[in-house]
Amino acid sequence: MVRLREILVAWGPLGVFLLAIVESTGLPNPGGTDAIVVLAAIANPRTAMLSGALAALGSLIGSLVFYEITRRGGEKLLTKYTSSPRGQKFRAWFLQYGLVTVFITALVPIPILPYKVFAASAGAMAVPRRRLFPVLAAARFPRYLGMAYLGARLGENSSIWLRSHLWHLLGVAFAIALLSWALIRISDSRRIAAQGSAPLQ
Repeated sequence: MVRLREILVAWGPLGVFLLAIVESTGLPNPGGTDAIVVLAAIANPRTAMLSGALAALGSLIGSLVFYEITRRGGEKLLTKYTSSPRGQKFRAWFLQYGLVTVFITALVPIPILPYKVFAASAGAMAVPRRRLFPVLAAARFPRYLGMAYLGARLGENSSIWLRSHLWHLLGVAFAIALLSWALIRISDSRRIAAQGSAPLQ
């Protein structure tokens, strides 16, 4: 596994792109996209932002594959991710808060909040792609570009910085998600009100 990670880092942006696809489809991977982005940025700071952008793009491609799998698998496949009491609790969170849960876990790497459970819920419940993928893009591009920037600027100290600022990042992600959710609710309410007040033909 260490050897494979070294190969991916040596491949630079292409290795990051391939790993991001693999990780986001739910397949086993040799260490995580975040780590590979940082390591690739440390190895070659000049291509750091390209690595970050390709990581985000690869993640979206892999997420599309994962979405189609969970959408076709439906409730039966979702049970794989939510069979435990903890999984059931996360599923309930998705039912209550919707894509806010996907956005937060896609933006900030939080070990206690598994992104896959919320992504699987979105697929199994057939959340429209036009709603899901803009949310993923808004989370993945800042996340991986930020990782690339940290790797290029801080080098080996990147992981220390992330650990010391994890809860700050979580707070920012939650604030952005809450604002987005509020704006969507306001927009939906105005559209429904406009439809209700439209004159009958």
